[in-house]
Amino acid sequence: MNYLHTMIRVSDPDATVKFFELLGLKEIRRFDNEKGRFTLIFLATPDDNAELGDKRRAEVELTYNWPAEDGSAETYTGGRNFGHLAYRVENIYDTCQRLMDAGVTINRPPRDGHMAFVRTPDNISIEILQDGVLEPAEPWASMPNTGEW
Repeated sequence: MNYLHTMIRVSDPDATVKFFELLGLKEIRRFDNEKGRFTLIFLATPDDNAELGDKRRAEVELTYNWPAEDGSAETYTGGRNFGHLAYRVENIYDTCQRLMDAGVTINRPPRDGHMAFVRTPDNISIEILQDGVLEPAEPWASMPNTGEW
């Protein structure tokens, strides 16, 4: 048995792909199902995209359910009850700065040099973990939490 992917529903696939690209993931493949009126987008980190025989490692599947014929679209709430996705990064401060520079709120800053939380455009919590631990540094060490994480 092997782990395949985690699926999250998204309301704006372009914004969500852009968000995950800021974290370092890349789109691996995309599938539009006109009959079912949905799009599946699979993303992975460069390491998780490495071929392992016929198997890939962990991916994130973004599911976009197309608007109804009348133009109405489903809204998603309660992303926190899902829990979170977690990614290990080489430098948590650089990652958080890149996200902040792109307008992403750092909900739980990496005050300890080890852990931070942000949210996708659909409010799915993303945990960012430092590979090892960096010494606490400003502005992160004194930055307060913002919202829920």
